[in-house]
Amino acid sequence: MKKIDRRTFIKAGAVAAGATMLPAGATRVLAAAAPIKLTYSCFFPPTHIQSKLAQAWCDEVKKRTGGKVVVEYYPGQTLTKAKQVYGGVVQGLSDIGFCLFAYNRGRFPLMEVVDLPLGYTSGKIATQVANAVQQKYQPKELSDVEVMYLHAHGPGLLHTKDKPVRKMEDLKGLKIRSHGTTAKVVKALGGTPVAMPMPALYQALQRGVVDGGLYPVEVNKGWKMAEVVKFCTENFSNAYTTTFYVVMNKDKWAKLPKEVQAIIRQLNQEWIPKHGAAWDSSDAEGRKFMLAKGRKFIALSAAESARWKKTTDPVLGEYVKAAAAKGVPAAEALAFTQQTLAKLNR
Repeated sequence: MKKIDRRTFIKAGAVAAGATMLPAGATRVLAAAAPIKLTYSCFFPPTHIQSKLAQAWCDEVKKRTGGKVVVEYYPGQTLTKAKQVYGGVVQGLSDIGFCLFAYNRGRFPLMEVVDLPLGYTSGKIATQVANAVQQKYQPKELSDVEVMYLHAHGPGLLHTKDKPVRKMEDLKGLKIRSHGTTAKVVKALGGTPVAMPMPALYQALQRGVVDGGLYPVEVNKGWKMAEVVKFCTENFSNAYTTTFYVVMNKDKWAKLPKEVQAIIRQLNQEWIPKHGAAWDSSDAEGRKFMLAKGRKFIALSAAESARWKKTTDPVLGEYVKAAAAKGVPAAEALAFTQQTLAKLNR
């Protein structure tokens, strides 16, 4: 074994001791040399406008923190599958997650109120409603994560592959892709609900597994669904929305420096209207894309529209009963949601 020179040993010890005696400011500077890395899981494909907004959020975090925080973005279910996104954030499989509440039916009883068939008219308004509900009630069901922000798509409408639906009876026997509360809407109208995530719908329509789906018009281009459906029934009187979440692992959030948290909070508030506007612009693009494919939009008559609304109104009562049984102030939350929507629709 090579003999260590005594002077060398003493010098090394002095350097080590000096390092431990660095002032606090110097320690922070050294720590800041290595950026904080976060992972972000999203189920949308990278080409979708909502996915592009998520990527832009990641880029902006890096920019505004001066590179102190780097968010690695994983779109298209490459990190966690759609139904596992929320649980993945809680468990630490990803630090941030972007998906929708309806893929975990029953887990978010209060937030389900936003997705009811209340007659939504735009993504902008639906997004405002979703955030208003979350901010007012601060649901316990979201207490295991740090909520970044919520947003919601424009009116969810009925699309069918081969059979045009002009009246309720036309839905009888049709298998319609739906999820969460929309499954109850399909059943009330006489169709057969089939649960499946959006990424599976295209092939399911191609193969005849389902005859149609409930979704916003943007899906016709964003997910290329206009290639496999021919008709859209404009049932605006009972149009639903779907609430999307962007949440972060609670422990990872708590470990972020306060100044970084402040930057991200500000960024979140800026991104809420961006998502709402993006839903509406993509609805317009989806309509253009569908018409370009020679597909048809079917407007319900006033009488038929009122009939659809009356038929699905009991779904609201079912929600109140089920959610109240879980200790949720469901009736109050429904009234607040309806009032908020009515004010915004004026």
